[in-house]
Amino acid sequence: MKKVYLVVTAVVVTLLLAACGNGGKKAESASNEKDSGVKITAVGSTALQPLVDAAKESFESENKTYQITVQGGGSGTGLSQVSAGAVTIGNSDVFAEEKEGVNAKDLVDHKVAVVGMAPVVNKEVGVKNISKEQLIAIFTGKVTNWKEVGGKDEKIAVINRASGSGTRATFEKWGLDGATAIQSQEQDSSGTVKKIVAQTPGAISYLALSYIDESLQELSLDNVAPTAENIATNKWPIWSYEHMYTKGEPDKNVKKFLDYLLADEIQNGPVKELGYLPITSMKIERTVDGKVTPIK
Repeated sequence: MKKVYLVVTAVVVTLLLAACGNGGKKAESASNEKDSGVKITAVGSTALQPLVDAAKESFESENKTYQITVQGGGSGTGLSQVSAGAVTIGNSDVFAEEKEGVNAKDLVDHKVAVVGMAPVVNKEVGVKNISKEQLIAIFTGKVTNWKEVGGKDEKIAVINRASGSGTRATFEKWGLDGATAIQSQEQDSSGTVKKIVAQTPGAISYLALSYIDESLQELSLDNVAPTAENIATNKWPIWSYEHMYTKGEPDKNVKKFLDYLLADEIQNGPVKELGYLPITSMKIERTVDGKVTPIK
């Protein structure tokens, strides 16, 4: 009887171990299955970040195997990191050809929207419209008090984006006619700039239209407002394409996400809702060297 008991016990233990082993394999298999999902990291422009974040949310809800990480850091960071192969997508407000140290030939451009940008001021400065000449004078330090351009007797506080910012590069190229802004407080994030200008008396900076709300006063230039209609015809020239660069042609999984950003539900949904312009709304196109031609 003792021998029978021992044999039965051994069999039971063996079966239990086998079951545990199979369970481990199943758990391991399930884990590997989960880990085998598509992981995409998109880094760069904070002006483009709200749109990519919005697209990511709806895309992931429809594509459960995707894990998409979206981070800011500026266009320069996005371009340098995608060029180095450190991230999947480099988000940028500027063409790769405009960034030193980036081999644009290695990168493939995917334009997903257009973003307008505008000078913004603290709501209490008392100014809504200035000339482009006055704007340049303010940012180059020749005008230092708002009363010089029709506003309050208050010192002007210039807030800049960091040197790697695509928003800054676009603003200086098209808003300041290539002039370099004076040295002043610099911020890496569009969100931080928005908060500082709203809270700082006399402050002026520049933001993508997607960041501008009632907490700020946007400025018109020479009586031209930064509207979608004026951007579409280049009447308002301070705008840029929103680029999502990949190193070489994207694989089918990454392309699926990039194509999604061009789908009608995104172009006519989040693109417009967040203050961008759909690519299809543009009446003109502009090359990296600034040549403007009508879209036929």
